[in-house]
Amino acid sequence: MGFFSSTPTKVEPQAPVALDGNKPQESLPPPQKVSSTLITQGVTIKGTIKGEGVVQVEGVVEGEFHMTGAVIVADTGMVKGPINADVVRVAGKVEGNVSAREHMRLEQTGTLIGDVATASLVVEDGGCLNGRSTMTKAPDPEAELQDVQPVGDLQFGPDYPMEGE
Repeated sequence: MGFFSSTPTKVEPQAPVALDGNKPQESLPPPQKVSSTLITQGVTIKGTIKGEGVVQVEGVVEGEFHMTGAVIVADTGMVKGPINADVVRVAGKVEGNVSAREHMRLEQTGTLIGDVATASLVVEDGGCLNGRSTMTKAPDPEAELQDVQPVGDLQFGPDYPMEGE
């Protein structure tokens, strides 16, 4: 049969085969497509940006971010307004408060003028943070108690043995 055959051919799907020749027990789920948006250098956007995915700012945004996902401010980027996202990475300049639910990274070329509230904060050597930082996840007190060894009965009084006796 040639490439341009008029007879349709039915192709049966086959289970994927591992490199060792064995068929895997279960197939992997299809990769999820993460939408991403690029605000390129030379572009200025004014307003509120809401959505899911990744937004990379190489230009200027004058407004707010309300994202489920990540906001990346490249070294040429500038944001004038608050950012609320899961992950925030700043290599450019942000003038406004940042709330990063999972992680905030201020790179060595980055400047943040505003307050940060996040569970994890990294400020690289050279990064400039002019504001306050607040850690949003408090330590789990139950996890701390798991490491404590139980103490036997306490003894007080005249019958209590003293060291060296």
